[in-house]
Amino acid sequence: MSTLRNSLRFILHGGPPETGIPDRVRAEIRSREASSERLISWVQLGLVLFFTTLYAIAPRAEGSSGFNFVPIALGAYFLFTVLRLVLSYRFELPQWYLLISIGVDMALLVGLIFSFHIQYDQHPAFYLKTPTLMYVFIFIGLRALRFDPRFVLTTGLVAVAGWLGLVFYAAFADMDHMRVTRNYVEYLTGNSILIGAELDKTMVIFTVTIILSVALYRGRSMLFEATRDHAAASDLRRFFAPEVAASITDADTELQAGEGSQREAAIFYADIRSFTSTSAKLPPEIVLAVLAEYQNLAVEVINQEGGRVDKFLGDGILATFGAVHPSDTYAADALRAASRLVRSVETDQHRFRAAGWPGQLRIGTAVAAGPVTVGVIGSKNRLEFTVIGDAVNRAAKLEDANKEQNSSSLTDRFTWDLACAQGYQVEDIEDRPSTVVAGMHNPVDLVVLAS
Repeated sequence: MSTLRNSLRFILHGGPPETGIPDRVRAEIRSREASSERLISWVQLGLVLFFTTLYAIAPRAEGSSGFNFVPIALGAYFLFTVLRLVLSYRFELPQWYLLISIGVDMALLVGLIFSFHIQYDQHPAFYLKTPTLMYVFIFIGLRALRFDPRFVLTTGLVAVAGWLGLVFYAAFADMDHMRVTRNYVEYLTGNSILIGAELDKTMVIFTVTIILSVALYRGRSMLFEATRDHAAASDLRRFFAPEVAASITDADTELQAGEGSQREAAIFYADIRSFTSTSAKLPPEIVLAVLAEYQNLAVEVINQEGGRVDKFLGDGILATFGAVHPSDTYAADALRAASRLVRSVETDQHRFRAAGWPGQLRIGTAVAAGPVTVGVIGSKNRLEFTVIGDAVNRAAKLEDANKEQNSSSLTDRFTWDLACAQGYQVEDIEDRPSTVVAGMHNPVDLVVLAS
């Protein structure tokens, strides 16, 4: 019973509660609802033009000697529909206006049905036989385009009230000659009223309204979830490489810690020299502005060379080549990115000075290639997509070695030979064989890419 009450309350409020939904998601939902209102207006305009054309080309029905309200009703409704369409493009239509629009729709339909007995000079029971009542389902269905059960429910209830009003008027319009009958044949062939038949029509309208409202409530719940998930997926693509984000959002099953695969890849490290000591003397906004300029430049270079940023480590950057997206030239691409980023930082010093960095901003880069494990680590409640392996450790140690070697970009002989085999060709390098590197057990044959 409590669940039923909650469902009814949510339907009356337009769907599930928006608690916990970010403002940007609410804005996206409102934008879609506004788009739906424009679609409803266009459909209504198309309908009124269709019926106007049909009425204009159809011959006048025999026996219709009374006053004809149809041209006036269609003309007024056409003007209202055009006004509604224009307003829907200028601003978001308020709810009170939408409710008025529902009233106008039903008033048009009920008014046209009511006018038939005047037009044909018959007893009011005459209009109860008209098939025009079926158009009520078009108006109810139109409101479903907004995915808001309140408007479908309101339209259906107004339609039920309008039809019951017509039935009561027909039943009590001529008390001296009561037209209510229990004879079905008499009901079909004369101006008599069969209460059961009119209640059947009423129940059909009411039942369709309730079913459609409940369906829209469920659909609106899914709309909220889908919109929120879409916003989350869009945000995810800003935090991860596109391929990583796609592997998370498009996974057939829920990702679990420990899932991964082994790839041949190159690991790229970059770090700003003396960043901690310099930034300690600067206001936070300047530090972040400089970081933003540098990271924008670095990400552009890495992406253009075929790499993907794995994570930002404060002023450091860890990127991978061939780990997320398989590549036949991962080592060559990584070395090109390492050398190019050093040159780009040197030539774009004006960007960092404009952001507030004192003096010259200098960086160090390093690349190491080898087999790595690409996958998900963490706990069941906190996961992270990352790379693990000897190449990751070597790249980090090589980047630190830049300080001891007075260099700006380093790699090891294995990575260099692999890059050359993949088509990398640069002559301006320096070999430093059998060099002791802090944190590595054996001496390393270093290759200096940039001093």
